[in-house]
Order: sequence, then structure tokens, then C-alpha cells
Amino acid sequence: MHVRMLTGGLAAACLVSLSLTGGQAVAAIPRAADAPFAARVLTYDAGGSAEFRSAVNRGAAIWNESVDTVELRPVAAGQRANIRVLADNGWPRALPTTLGNGTVYIGRQAVDQGYDTIRISSHELGHILGLPDRKPGPCSSLMSGSTAGTSCTNPYPNAAEKAAVERNFGGVLAERGVRR
Repeated sequence: MHVRMLTGGLAAACLVSLSLTGGQAVAAIPRAADAPFAARVLTYDAGGSAEFRSAVNRGAAIWNESVDTVELRPVAAGQRANIRVLADNGWPRALPTTLGNGTVYIGRQAVDQGYDTIRISSHELGHILGLPDRKPGPCSSLMSGSTAGTSCTNPYPNAAEKAAVERNFGGVLAERGVRR
């Protein structure tokens, strides 16, 4: 996962600027230059995803590689997951409850028709991360889903999709002073 860092020099410059424009001196608490800001961690339970477990794990890893403001992690024993992933015989779908929470179904119907399991996983997780379907759409758009056809195996979000997730979860970093 990419980690964005705010260096001590930049923080000091911001504090000086703020104190000059705001008319008040601000005391700064020193912070290590290499201390990263934490992404919002969402846990997922792939225990019910049957034969699609490795595709679910890869889909989560793709999102972790693609965005900075959120990280998907497997749920720890005894912990309640934000996202439940299940396999069924229907069409793939996501049922978000709130941003970052919900249930994903990896439907065998689409897999039986030839759709890629990792693309399905990444796409459905994208819904939990707040992205809508973009149909019809090209293979380069993860959220185009099935309209890209069975030959499309691209499981990666495009730049616009990444940016939308960063905006959706950016409040976590914005609260810590990061501006994008």
C-alpha cells in the first residue's frame, strides 16, 4: 500500500503560514518526518466465499495497492468484519449498508458464464468502497463490470475510480491535516 507522509519541514511551514495569516502563534508538537498517516482499516470475512477465497484476497490486495486512504484486511478471529463475502449461485452483487460496510456475493452464475473471479471480487469490493456501476463501459473501467465482456480480466481500478475512493475515505486523513 502506498503511504503518504507529511514531513516535519512542511508541517513547520504550514504552521508559520497559519500563524502569520491567523494572527496567533501556534505551538507545534514535533513529529517524526517518516511517520505515516494511517489509512482507515476495513476488515473483511472471506470465510463464506468458498472456492473464491483467493480471488477475494487478491481483490482486496489490489485495492490496497491502488489507494492510500483505506486498507482492506482479513478479519481476525473473534472480530466483527466490516465486509462479509459469500459465494452463491446467483449473479455477483454487493449490498453496502454504509460506506465501507456491507455484504459481497461472488455469484457462480457470472463465473459459469466466463467472467474473471478476481475482477468480480475487485468490482464488488469497489461498491463497498462507495463506487457505483459505470455501465456500459470499457475494460479499463473496473466499475463497468459485466459490460466489458467475458474477455476482460482487468481487476484494477482506473485513475477516476481510485480518486473517487480516495475522496470517499479522505476525511480520515483530512482530519489529520492532509490536504489533497
